[in-house]
Amino acid sequence: MNIRAARPDDLLNIQHCNLLCLPENYQMKYYFYHALSWPQLSYVAEDEKGRIVGYVLAKMEEDPDDAPHGHITSLAVRRTHRRLGLAQKLMDQSSRAMVECFGAKYVSLHVRVSNRAALHLYGNTLHFKKEDVEAKYYADGEDAFAMRRELSALAEQVERERQSQRRKALPAPTPTDSSTVT
Repeated sequence: MNIRAARPDDLLNIQHCNLLCLPENYQMKYYFYHALSWPQLSYVAEDEKGRIVGYVLAKMEEDPDDAPHGHITSLAVRRTHRRLGLAQKLMDQSSRAMVECFGAKYVSLHVRVSNRAALHLYGNTLHFKKEDVEAKYYADGEDAFAMRRELSALAEQVERERQSQRRKALPAPTPTDSSTVT
């Protein structure tokens, strides 16, 4: 399995994966909007033959009255490839890009109140917290939980890695001979 950044030529396969996996489907222009606006944030999972078996579609919210934060628009993994950790890897990669590229403080998402598998993934594995219930959020009238995951620990990890890389990039200090200093 391979996780990589989504490319424009992946969009048809991402849409196909969405149609196979989820009841919420989007027009192609919505995928293009994400790909053009936030190309750093969406990722795909490929099988050994290069077929897309999962994806995360993400964006940054543009609310000037709130801290910078990302939003997961859609996450799907084909049934044949579930329980392999792909959803977690996709989410982690997207969250990391939100922090590295945009300084995101948290990431949000919506999930159907009836989707127990997704609630387990988001709550237990990815440590999202339920923030609110949005009544009739979905087109069929089902409510959604609005969920949120703080990214401060990830931001600290990214900063430590950056500092480590900077230290490695600095030239080694040259020894000075104190007896020749005048």
